[in-house]
Amino acid sequence: MAERERTAESGTWGPEDVEKIRARYRAERDKRLRPDGAAQYLLPTGDLTAYAVDPWSEPPAGRDPVTDDVDAVVLGAGFGGLVAGAHLRKAGLKRIRLVDIAGGVGGTWYWNRYPGVACDIESYIYLPLLEEVGEMPTRKYAPGSEVRAHAERLAEHFDLLRESLFHTEVTSLHWDDELGRWRVGTDRGDAFTARYAVISSGPFNRPKLPGIPGIEKFRGHSFHTSRWDYAYTGGAEGVSEYPGLADKRVAVIGTGATAIQAVPAIAPHSREVLVVQRTPSTVDRRDDRETDPQWWAGLEPGWQRERRENFLALITGGVAEENLVGDQWTDSAPVRGRQRLRRGTGEDVAFAIEVADHEKMAELRARVAEIVEDPETAAALQPWYRQMCKRPGFSDRYLQAFNRDNVRLVDTAGQGVERITENALVVDGVGYPVDVIVFATGFEIGADPAVRAGADVRGRGGITLEQYWADGLRTLHGWVSRGFPNLFHLGSTQNAVSVNFVHVLEEQSEHVGSVVAEAERRGGVLVEPAAKAEDGWVETIRARAIDMHTFLSECTPGYYNFEGKPRKRVESFGGGPVEFLALVRAWRADGGMEDVLSG
Repeated sequence: MAERERTAESGTWGPEDVEKIRARYRAERDKRLRPDGAAQYLLPTGDLTAYAVDPWSEPPAGRDPVTDDVDAVVLGAGFGGLVAGAHLRKAGLKRIRLVDIAGGVGGTWYWNRYPGVACDIESYIYLPLLEEVGEMPTRKYAPGSEVRAHAERLAEHFDLLRESLFHTEVTSLHWDDELGRWRVGTDRGDAFTARYAVISSGPFNRPKLPGIPGIEKFRGHSFHTSRWDYAYTGGAEGVSEYPGLADKRVAVIGTGATAIQAVPAIAPHSREVLVVQRTPSTVDRRDDRETDPQWWAGLEPGWQRERRENFLALITGGVAEENLVGDQWTDSAPVRGRQRLRRGTGEDVAFAIEVADHEKMAELRARVAEIVEDPETAAALQPWYRQMCKRPGFSDRYLQAFNRDNVRLVDTAGQGVERITENALVVDGVGYPVDVIVFATGFEIGADPAVRAGADVRGRGGITLEQYWADGLRTLHGWVSRGFPNLFHLGSTQNAVSVNFVHVLEEQSEHVGSVVAEAERRGGVLVEPAAKAEDGWVETIRARAIDMHTFLSECTPGYYNFEGKPRKRVESFGGGPVEFLALVRAWRADGGMEDVLSG
């Protein structure tokens, strides 16, 4: 690097040092801003429908419509739906029906089977109910096939397959006051009823494509990473050879978490790999390793909850006697900022965290320069933004892949691909002939929570969820809303989230299961928040909201800030996940169920 960046050992930071970096960050952000924001992406509909076809199961066989009654319907069969089903089973429900458009369970892990796919959260804390039903993960970061196998074990263990409907999408969910049931309709003509309904439609189920002019004209082969075409590339899960790419020029569009795993996996087997970059990711150490069977055998009961809560405390800036996970998530910029404050620097919170962020990012840029041999490529791969503007990446192979003769970075200087022709990508007027395009461009995750399920949800009096939430989300703890009895939401709606999202889903499901168990004990009374309880939670959300708009507005565009157009209203609990979990546990223990159980 031409000039050594300031790090923790470089001396005292002043406002002028921080402002200099801010100016660089803004310049990088500004050249990536687009007036169309998230509308720059396309969904796989119309001429692009083929990008969403399920390659992992046979086309659905014809069947008669289902017209029965079940105890609970769960929209989604990913980890959220599975742990919800597990806790509903523990609550005593007999007939539980998962419904999913996929051909099996696993959610994002059903769809994503691309080469190199693996957890980026330690598998020991990521895999839900691992202590109860799981086998020992082979590695600290389990490969995707193991993660999906764990999902399948959950389904078997809690008998969640018998009633389930796959290759099926719920289109309507209407409350029937007279029956005291949800009427459920699907795209396959099903019309059944359920006492309880859980919406667990995760954010990683609908692939998105860049709206590049000419995308539909490409005559070569193309697919999205979540629908990896092994018939074309060769290889399979567990077979890391891709002979179909041996004579192919492959373009990978996207440099996020997916590309970080896929590029080094296919590079040794391809004639040429062009990595097309708009914005570089941060790439920290991964330090993956095999699980020590002796360590695993010595774990005491309750170890997973303890390990999860230790991780959660540390990544939110708390203190623990020991770092049980010891990964780079627990050395992120916000964590360092809190540590800096505890050292008594005398700085205000925002300044201390920002300084820590600049130091961390300087280290990550230095890591690129140390690993990538070509100076021009190394410079283009260095990220210039605050670390939490984008989801951090971790790899000990991605940056190294650019030292291969057959891997080339096509940096678009923040502009993206100009257009696609019949046989090439055009970037800044230069054509790059390619045989296959792999879109590592992620998923539609910015959908309004009221419509994310894809179903017409109507509560008492026929009011839609979209109408009820038109002036802002209204829930108690993010999981129940007045006028929608016995309907539960899982996800990031008016609660607190964590980078270990499955931990959040499991805690929510345990919460729902506890309330349903009490409702059943009382004779099947309805679960619906009292107006006072719901109003109180909405007030809490508003009062405790942390203004992230300024931070996100300064960020480089990405899905965290809706491509440079962050929403102004914050719907997360400002106290963070540690406080939130303590709050709902205390609520359950201290009579809070009276807020939601009527009759």
